[in-house]
Amino acid sequence: MAALAVSASPAPAAAHEMSMAEMEVREIAPGELLWQWSASSDKRPMGDDLVPRWPSVCTASGPNAIRCGSEGLKGTLAMEGVGKRYSAALVKIVWLDGGTHVYTLTASQPSVELFGSADDRRGGGEIARAYVGLGIQHILGGIDHLLFVVGLLFLVGFCRRLIGTISAFTLAHSLTLGCSVFGWITLRPAPVEACIALSILLVAGEALRQRDTLARRLPALVSFLFGLVHGLGFAGALKSVGLPERHLPLALLTFNVGVELGQLLVVGLAYGVVRLPLSERWLRPARRPALYAVGIVAAYWSWQRVAAVVL
Repeated sequence: MAALAVSASPAPAAAHEMSMAEMEVREIAPGELLWQWSASSDKRPMGDDLVPRWPSVCTASGPNAIRCGSEGLKGTLAMEGVGKRYSAALVKIVWLDGGTHVYTLTASQPSVELFGSADDRRGGGEIARAYVGLGIQHILGGIDHLLFVVGLLFLVGFCRRLIGTISAFTLAHSLTLGCSVFGWITLRPAPVEACIALSILLVAGEALRQRDTLARRLPALVSFLFGLVHGLGFAGALKSVGLPERHLPLALLTFNVGVELGQLLVVGLAYGVVRLPLSERWLRPARRPALYAVGIVAAYWSWQRVAAVVL
């Protein structure tokens, strides 16, 4: 756990962000389209890592132009390299009739079927697979969310109360995730990020205390209250990925399912480590240093993120 915490410190500002590449494809005439990547946040162009594979009916007619003939942009669009440097590629297609659609390509689903018009016929299974994968990827790549879950494990331990504590966290972040996606709650990212860092700091501090505190007596209440904040962090990541308008509830549900699956995977792995034959000998002495490592990283994030709110 100490090594995990230390590895998080070089890039605290992007502790749970997913790297996204965005492409816009615009139909300028029947069967003729122009495409371009959005501005990259770093110096290396996205084309060095992501290569679009257009439907077989399309041919290149210039550096950023394709011609698809009378059938239009119809067939399988794939993105080579997605899942390596970029966890997802958002492809926004603007059709000649003004209709638009945003498609999310990931490592688990690197291709999408296009139908030559704004008619989005993607099946529910295709969307579900994509967003479950994104949810799992987000929670496993979100070191701050994982450290909060780890802090809860240190605070509660593997006992019956852990079920209620994790369930309360799940319920809370599901509520705010849904409310934020539907526009019922709107908060700036900076305060949310600061509160997430402070939640890790508080849980680590409470797990170090020996006396009976509110967090020890009612860990489910603590996890629920902070879960509301973490849900807003999940919502920010989901909005950056993009959501299909016609399948919004399904995408929201399956993304949340992916988050839960990733969370349960971490808890299961931690349980397996605790049950190893030699765990009692080396885990007990490592508990306090590990919590201090988590707390130090969380404190660093807290100062940085609070400063971003104030400044």
